[in-house]
Amino acid sequence: MDEFGFRKKLRFVPGFDKDFFPMSVGNLAYREKLSRTDAVPVVIALERSGGLVSVFQTEVFETGHEQDNMIYVERLLKTLLWLKGGCRVHYCGPVYIAEYLKEQYRPGGKREFDAAFMEKIFGMDFEIILADLEAIPKEKENPKAIGGHFEGCRIGFDAGGSDRKVSAVVDGETVFSEEVVWNPKLAEDPQYQYEGIMDSLKSAASKMERVDAIGVSAAGIYIENEVRAASLFIKVPQHLFEKKVRRMFIDIAGEMGGVPIEVANDGDVTALAGAMSLGENNILGIAMGTSEAGGYIDGDGLITGWLNELAFVPIDYSRNAMEDEWAGDTGCGVKYFSQDGVIKLADNAGIVFEDGLSPAEKLKVIQEMMSENDDRAYKIYESMGYYLGYAVAYYADFYDIGRVLLMGRVTSGSGGEIMTRCAMDVLKEEFPELHKKVVISLPDEKSRRVGQSVAAASLPMIGDAL
Repeated sequence: MDEFGFRKKLRFVPGFDKDFFPMSVGNLAYREKLSRTDAVPVVIALERSGGLVSVFQTEVFETGHEQDNMIYVERLLKTLLWLKGGCRVHYCGPVYIAEYLKEQYRPGGKREFDAAFMEKIFGMDFEIILADLEAIPKEKENPKAIGGHFEGCRIGFDAGGSDRKVSAVVDGETVFSEEVVWNPKLAEDPQYQYEGIMDSLKSAASKMERVDAIGVSAAGIYIENEVRAASLFIKVPQHLFEKKVRRMFIDIAGEMGGVPIEVANDGDVTALAGAMSLGENNILGIAMGTSEAGGYIDGDGLITGWLNELAFVPIDYSRNAMEDEWAGDTGCGVKYFSQDGVIKLADNAGIVFEDGLSPAEKLKVIQEMMSENDDRAYKIYESMGYYLGYAVAYYADFYDIGRVLLMGRVTSGSGGEIMTRCAMDVLKEEFPELHKKVVISLPDEKSRRVGQSVAAASLPMIGDAL
């Protein structure tokens, strides 16, 4: 990516990533200068299936900063695609920016992955349409209630990338929880994932007199309980995906006696867990594990129906930012708030791991170093906390946030507490108005590790038909 031209000195520099250039700060500098000169309005409307539309308005320089304008709007579009979703992009603004976007998102362009992914999710051709303001579609959202059902005998399953967690919940009381290590992201045959899921479900079922419903929390995109895209099945060939994966959870529910099942993105379940336990709304849930997952409960206690795929949302303008090997893009959340983020910083710190360790095992090494008061491990989590503070300031451009709730294996132990404290320090010093309204917090240790499976158990309503 070309260098973005607007910088401000950071008050908090990650010790093992001196090149970090947070988008929240770059955009703040951009907008400050923009406020003192002539600006041109830009409107982007994202249309997705079901006739739903999300609209975002901003401004760019009228003249003199063409490259910065293009970078700013392209990163904005990338963010909106993965936060809200859409296949038909209606754009109103300078024509040269529209042409730049079309070049980036065309087949063979740098953002080809993003366009193709949206087509896969929504079953529509991806296109960028240059339109007059009058032709921009009106916003149409459809937020919905989620979860909060605990009557009966329920199974909650959390399909993580390095371990799977399951809970048996009877009338709201957890009677059994279990974690099992697995490696679904390495499996080309989806039989591996199927057998692992069934093993966990049957283990939980054996602890109850019956099973009334199953709730599933998993990284990825799920529509009407179908798997549309998920890193759990990243190695599965497309023909097997269509044959064995797309309806896997629906088929599993049938095999478990035809009980109701509800599958939700793990970020939404993280936010749901927070809303239920804290009695709050306006919660952004972030699950840090194999990847970064996001979910959001709005001011009315509803989920928005957006994608909330924070893993693909850019937070770093640096041209030296680590590349996500899947999307082929740099500076995106997956390389900052996941096992990969910890390992990247460990490498920068000069920490050498034994050969053959998995990412989960490398994370465990760093967490053990934390328990031994190793200064390098401390600085890794300090750096991640700085990342987080600046990223939350960027996320706040798109979400009305009252609380950020962190979950996932990466946040376990004292490292999660360091991250939280450092992130709040960033908000206090760099974004004081945001600091007045946003709290970044962790649940207790047990909830951090198995809370999503318990919250997932509350997803389905008993009596739902398959």
